[in-house]
Amino acid sequence: MRKIEKTYVDPLSLVWIHAAEQMGMRIERSAEVNASWNGAGVLTIGTPETLDPDDCLAQMILHEVCHALCEGPESLEQLDWGLDNVNPAKKVHEHACLRLQAALADPYGMRAFFAATTMFRSYYDRLPAEPLAEGDDPAIPLARVGWDRAQRGPWAVPLQQALERTAQIARALHGVATEDSLWHAQGTNSRRMADQSPPATSS
Repeated sequence: MRKIEKTYVDPLSLVWIHAAEQMGMRIERSAEVNASWNGAGVLTIGTPETLDPDDCLAQMILHEVCHALCEGPESLEQLDWGLDNVNPAKKVHEHACLRLQAALADPYGMRAFFAATTMFRSYYDRLPAEPLAEGDDPAIPLARVGWDRAQRGPWAVPLQQALERTAQIARALHGVATEDSLWHAQGTNSRRMADQSPPATSS
């Protein structure tokens, strides 16, 4: 009987698990949660069968990273970044996370790919071309602080590398992914962005 010594892992998952490790997070999977940070280095993400068909581990990790960036270093030692799901004020923090998520994905042409699939999807879809531009949304200041941490903080390099590797995979799938695939059209967007100047790591 053949001895199996290797297992297949989704390349995109490898990219984002590696990035998470560089940011001090260990990724675990559980059918008991959608996503949960334990305040002690472990980020638990729902198992594939518990997630929506247009979710992926990469999107889930990026979303939680954006929460941490918006909430600040002190949130790393708090359960679920210190956010209370039953607190109505959480909406502003969720909106800030989504604005940052879109802003980080945009330079790579990956906003649609990394779209939120929760009840806040309609908010994400309505975000303007410049999600961090001045406005009256109270989520904007939080998102802008998160952006600064993403560009200047210790997570800047692993985050940029993970986004660029995601865009590279998208470019490789250009013309291959079918119309019902999340990857469809992302290759075109990523190829166009690749022809432009690479995004800066600091501002």
